[in-house]
Amino acid sequence: MSDKFIFRFVAAVSVFVFVVVLVLSMKVLPKPAVTPSVMYALPLFNAWVNGTCSILLLISLYLITHGNITWHKRVNILAFCLSALFLVSYIAFHWLAPETRYGDMDGNGLVTAAEKAAAGSIRYVYFVILITHIILAAVVLPLILLSFYYGLQMRVEKHKKLVRWTFPIWLYVTVTGVIVYLMISPYYHF
Repeated sequence: MSDKFIFRFVAAVSVFVFVVVLVLSMKVLPKPAVTPSVMYALPLFNAWVNGTCSILLLISLYLITHGNITWHKRVNILAFCLSALFLVSYIAFHWLAPETRYGDMDGNGLVTAAEKAAAGSIRYVYFVILITHIILAAVVLPLILLSFYYGLQMRVEKHKKLVRWTFPIWLYVTVTGVIVYLMISPYYHF
C-alpha cells in the first residue's frame, strides 16, 4: 500500500468518525422507546477501558525506552483495540441512552440556576476538561492511525516524529476520559 492510499484511508476513517459523533451530538437519530438496560453499564465500562488504555500507554513507553520493540508493539495493538472498542461503546451509549447534563441533580434534562449554583465553579472545570477531551480525541485519531502505520512498517524515524505528538495527546484523552466519567457519574439517573 502506498502512503497516499494510507493517508486517504486515515482521512476517510477520521472524517467518518467525526461525522458520526457530530450527528450523535445533534440528537437527530431516533432513540428507542425503551433504552436497553446494558446501555447503563457502558459509561463505567468506558471509564475502565480508558483507564486501562492509559496504563497500557505508559507500559508501552516503558517497553520502548528499554528496547523491547516486540512487546511495545503488542501493548500498543492492545491499547488500539481497546480504544476501538471504547469508540463503538461510546457511540452506542450516546445514541441509545438518555442524555446526562452536568449539574442536573433531579434528572429532568434541565440544569436550573439553583442546580448550577449547587454544582459551583467545578462545573466550569468539568467543561474545560470535557471540551479539551473532545477536541483532542478528534485530533488524535488520525495521529494514532498514522503512528501505527509507520510503526508496523518499521519506518522508525517517521514513527518517532509522529509519536512525540500522538503519545501525550492519546494519554491525555484516555486520562481525561476517566476524569469526565468520575465528574459526570453523580448525575446519571438510570
